[in-house]
Amino acid sequence: METVLESNISHSQNRTAVNTDAEPKENIKRTLLKTISWRVVGTLATVAISYVITGTLALAFSIGGIELVSKMALYFFHERAWNTIKWGK
Repeated sequence: METVLESNISHSQNRTAVNTDAEPKENIKRTLLKTISWRVVGTLATVAISYVITGTLALAFSIGGIELVSKMALYFFHERAWNTIKWGK
């Protein structure tokens, strides 16, 4: 029969063996889908705000289109860069 101390040591050793420093990284497809979904939400907000400010729907969609492409690219690379940082994982 194991003592409590032996049991705790054995349990700690098992946890250590299972716990590795290799954190799984986010799949690039997941990052891309998150990028697209977030930009749809952000672009709709930008188009609405642009329309309220300019009063012109065509101009609002032009602003939204430029914002959609530029911020999607920025967000994608921002997410990939943060995926390489171990802090907070």
